[in-house]
Amino acid sequence: MTAREDDWVGPPRYHTATATPPAPQAPARAPAPARPAPHPQPTVWARATAPGITMAEATAPTPAETTATNATAAGNGRDRWFDLLRAAAIVRVVLYHMFPVAWLGLGFPAMGVMFALGGSLMARSVDRSATRAVRGRLRRLLPALWLLAAVLVPAMLVLGWDDRPGWPALLLWLLPIAEPQAAAWAEPVSGVLWYLVTYLWLVLLSPLLLALYRRARLLTVLAPLALLPLFDFVPWPFGDRSASVIEDVLTFAACWVLGFAHRDGDLRRLRFPVVLAISVVATSGAVGWVVTHHGADGIDLADSPLAYAVYSIGFVLVLLRLAPRMDWLTKRRRADAAVTLLNSRAVTIYLWHNAAITAAFPIGDLLHVWVFGDTVAEVGYTAIALWLLAMAVIHFGWVEDVSARRRPRLLPT
Repeated sequence: MTAREDDWVGPPRYHTATATPPAPQAPARAPAPARPAPHPQPTVWARATAPGITMAEATAPTPAETTATNATAAGNGRDRWFDLLRAAAIVRVVLYHMFPVAWLGLGFPAMGVMFALGGSLMARSVDRSATRAVRGRLRRLLPALWLLAAVLVPAMLVLGWDDRPGWPALLLWLLPIAEPQAAAWAEPVSGVLWYLVTYLWLVLLSPLLLALYRRARLLTVLAPLALLPLFDFVPWPFGDRSASVIEDVLTFAACWVLGFAHRDGDLRRLRFPVVLAISVVATSGAVGWVVTHHGADGIDLADSPLAYAVYSIGFVLVLLRLAPRMDWLTKRRRADAAVTLLNSRAVTIYLWHNAAITAAFPIGDLLHVWVFGDTVAEVGYTAIALWLLAMAVIHFGWVEDVSARRRPRLLPT
């Protein structure tokens, strides 16, 4: 089995008489809300009354509090560093599925980043109430899927669905504990749902994982990496669909748990040179393994889920350890508005971007964009895909406002 992100081969680089849209498959994986508050710290009184502690020392900010202050934009209480990372991940996902070049996947492992952000945010919520945390995440995640299903499932039933499953299997479109089945022509759209399935399972497992992490921190981070290669060698009798779910969860569970480490302030306790050294070893080791053990299709990090997981961890460690000041972003209104828009519509963009990319090619062919040469045609197909995605965001993005119990807006900025 292979990691799911890099399966699609991308748009055509030339036009043929029978051009058909490429079949994008499982893309990179998606979104989460605001930044986690620091792990509960001792109160000022508790610090002041501790032996040998002065009041000045007691009222000084903790490392986690300093981190939150540096990375939070003034006035809105959101962690803009997390917002920027999420926005960059969403953009990278869309670009990669339009132009699947290797350096995009290596330069910024978007899926690992998004799962790490989700883990950090989930830890904050679980600390308040595990039940409400799970229920709240499901409320934020599922309505956007239901809207997609309300459009796609009737279309598949009307336009043709040769291998249509029974009605019980269609319930996966309501609660995706496994990837829902779709007609062959709709697989570019349904292929993105592996991310929601993995995210859902990690949300459900978070209360248990967080408890385990706080009892055995390093072991909880490393356990998924140890289980992942074992899973490939142990026979699995329950079918490929459930096996795919388990492999995806194990691949990204370590990044999710590193989000817990960020939430509890454990990463801040590590010196940055140490974090950087671990990152270099992890990323170079993952690439080295793939280079020396590549298959017949050439060198591809996604061919090895374990290498893919380790590579993602290397990036996530550094990004979560950093806490840059984000004042510069709030001073640049257009950039700040773009980050806000991408975060407010992250699930919609993720769910609909493959549909927009797929539909762009037949529309571009009808407009004869290919007659101007490959370069102009590529620009034309890309422009059509982005326009279609913008229309999806405008028409369907409001559901994310409703899910978050915000006033619905056309384009939040």
